[in-house]
Parts: sequence; C-alpha cells; structure tokens
Amino acid sequence: MVGVVALDFSKYPIPTQAFIGGKYVNCKNTDKHGLRSSVNDEVLTSDLQWASAEDVDAAVAAAESGLVAWGKIPNTQKRDIMVKFASLVRENSSQLAWLEAVLVGKDPRIGGFGINEVAELFTYYGNIIHQFHGQIQTPHEDGTLEYVIKQPFGVVAGITPFNEPLLTFAMKVAPAVAAGNAIVLKASEQNPLSTLFIASLTKAAGFPDGVINVLTGGVESGSSLASHMKIRMISFTGSIQVGKLVQQAAAQSNLKKVTLELGGKSPVIVFQDADLEKASKMSAAFLALNGQGCLLGTRMYVHEDVAQEMTMRMKGIVEFMGQSLGSDPLNPSTMTSPLFNHRQKDVVMKFIEQGKSEATLLTGGEAVGEKGCYVQPTIFVNPSKSAKVLREEVFGPVLTIVTFKDEQEALDMANDTEYGLAAYVHTRDLGRALRFTKNLQAGMVAVNSAMAYDKARPFGGWKQSGQGYENGVAGLEDWSQTKSVLLSL
Repeated sequence: MVGVVALDFSKYPIPTQAFIGGKYVNCKNTDKHGLRSSVNDEVLTSDLQWASAEDVDAAVAAAESGLVAWGKIPNTQKRDIMVKFASLVRENSSQLAWLEAVLVGKDPRIGGFGINEVAELFTYYGNIIHQFHGQIQTPHEDGTLEYVIKQPFGVVAGITPFNEPLLTFAMKVAPAVAAGNAIVLKASEQNPLSTLFIASLTKAAGFPDGVINVLTGGVESGSSLASHMKIRMISFTGSIQVGKLVQQAAAQSNLKKVTLELGGKSPVIVFQDADLEKASKMSAAFLALNGQGCLLGTRMYVHEDVAQEMTMRMKGIVEFMGQSLGSDPLNPSTMTSPLFNHRQKDVVMKFIEQGKSEATLLTGGEAVGEKGCYVQPTIFVNPSKSAKVLREEVFGPVLTIVTFKDEQEALDMANDTEYGLAAYVHTRDLGRALRFTKNLQAGMVAVNSAMAYDKARPFGGWKQSGQGYENGVAGLEDWSQTKSVLLSL
C-alpha cells in the first residue's frame, strides 16, 4: 500500500496569473480553476486564472510591440540575453523543480534533466544566432546576383503538454526567439506552474517586454491561438486528435505554418545477439515520467531465442521500480513518479483493464494507494494483433512484449503503426543496425541506447507522430521564412 506523502505548499509562491508584456497580469476572464497534487490529492490553488480569446488578443498585441524591440537588438546582444536567461534558469532550478514536484510528483532525476536542458537549449540557440544566415550565389553571366535570406515569421505561438512543460517551453521558445520572432505560449492547463514562473525570468534576463508571453487556459485560448489572424506560425505538442484541430484552425484562418509533435508508440527491437543486460537497462527507460513520454519505447519485440531471458529481466526491473511508488518527490533518492493527473490515471487504467482481455498480464496492472495517481508498472505479453495496449499510445507505465522469428518479421511489426516518432534497436551486428535503422519508419532511432533526444539533433516524427522539426539547426530553420532575392544593377 502506498502511503500518503505530506507536502509543504508554502515554500514558494504559486503563480496563478498570465505573463503578458513583461509582467504578471490578471486575465480579463474572471474564471478561476483549481489544481490538486497528483501525489496526495491536496489542493495547491483554487485561483489559477484562465485566459480567454480577449486575453490572447492582449498577448498578441504585446508580442507585436516586443517583436519591434527585439528586431532592433544586435545578434551579439540577443546571444547574451539568451545565455543570461539560461544562467537564471540554473539559479532558480530548485524553485522550478519544486513547482512540478508538488503538483505532479515529478521525480528529481527527470525534473533535474528537464531544467538542465532548458538552460542548454537557450545557450545552444543563443550561440548559433550568428551562424543563422542565407546563401549567396555567384554572379550570373548577365550581371545579376542572387541570394537567399532567412527571416522571422513575426508573432508566433506555442502550446505545450503536461508531461514536460519546461523542456517543451524551451524547445519552442528558444529557437523561436533566436530566429527573431516574438511568441505567445499556452502552458498546459494541468501543469502550468513552472512555465508561468520561468516566464518571469525573461524580464531579469533582458528580453524586451512582450517577446515571450505565457498564458494558461482551456479550449478557448488554444483555439484562439490556432485561429488568430496575426499569428503566423504555431507549434503544438500533444495528442493527434488535438493536433488535427490545431491544423484545421490554422488552415481555416490565415494558413499559418504548423509544427506538430503528436506522440508515439515507439518500438524496441531486441535481436538474439544483443547485450541483454544493457538492453534491459536501456529499455527500462519506458518507466521515466511513469511512462508519460512521447519518445518512450513501449512496444518491445524480442527474438524468440532470447525472449524468455529478456522478459524475465524486464519483469525484475519493473517490479523493483514499483516498490518505490509513493516516495517523496522532493527526496533526491526518489526514482518514480505518479501519473500526473487523475484524468490520465483513468485513461491508463482503462487501457490496462482492456489489456487484460487482449493479452497476458505478466506483472502489475493495478492502481495503488488511497490518495494520488499511482499505477503499478505493468507488462503484457502475447497480445492479440489488434490489442489497444499494443497499438495505441497509453501514456503510462505499460510495456507490451512480442516475440519474432526473423529480421523481416520484426521490421514489419515495428512499422505496423500510424505512429513514427522514435525507435530503439539492440544488436551487436553493425551491418544489421545500419540496414534495420534505414528501413524503420520513424523520425528518430537509437541503437543500443535509451534516448533519441539531444538538443542539437533534429526532433520530429513521421506519419501521424507529427510534422516539422524541433531542436538543432533544423529547429531554428522551422521558425523562419525563406526569401530569395535577385539583384540587378
């Protein structure tokens, strides 16, 4: 039985207002919403302000002013501002981590990783601003000169998810402002506190008022951003269903550019020559964030020769991790998190209950504790081909294991999905690794590793896992427009 962890909610202020034009402001909408901790169900606040379409208009107006001011700042000064912001993020890491720990129970390792990557992303993009330029072609025979330049869209927007609000904030905001834009970002209504606080650090870093604005709210504010006639690009991270609505609203308004990161059902393929100890440890990454991660490998395909050993290794790891459920998220030794809200807990439990009739439950499969959002890490084996736990994104600590006989069968099963975000391959055969990764239908692949993420590596999915790119130079280019110029003297 998971015990109830007592949390002190008074250590830091709870931000509840929108951040518009360089300061916290009251929303014109008078609706207030509550947030309760997924750790112990206690209410953190009942005063979270909810942005309306009118508030979105105010944020866009602030961004228009910020855009002008930002455009007058030299690139070297922009770099210094972004690097200073990164430093402020590190200085305030304890408060940022606390805001997520008490609300969603994020464990210290994952929380610390996300905050560090925020600082890394702003530093990275700050330092490559001066490298971001177009192309000049040699003069043509007729004396004309042709060149290509990259320019910002202007006012842009972002919508972030509940599982990694800070990291996705940085993945959108850092390249957006580095490319010269001003941005209005809607934080997750279920996990907005750390994002609302980090926005305030932009003022101390030296960003002009209005360059970075943060709102929180529901359907109205999100729809207003997607359909706003003065917003020229929007980046959304979340579900396929909502991503399609964002794209529809963008098309029906002003045909704004849309970048989508829509989750995944990432396969893990373990061949008979794999280092099973390493493969099992790497594959245990599906438990990070308690399974609430788009990149996580939750479909495991194991060669029949090593299936029994690999399955027992995964079972042991899962059961060991399950023993730490309910640990204090403020304790540095805590390794697990709850599900981040009751709605997600209900979704995961519905998947698990249906999975019990579509596959064999190996371990886990139950909600635990009288308070909070805890679910046992769960493994299913031998699922039917149509099993929902095999085919759909659960976004929880649920792994499904399937055996295969040969490489082609493994490839066919791995690609048999509408998702295409990430994939993981474990083999000692270099030729197989190169051949197999080329044929996988996924935007990111890791071989003998657990993580396909890196700030300098393009982040994006195939199929219905999304469109466009974040991170790396590709992410910077995604937030800019191309202009070709023909000069004749």
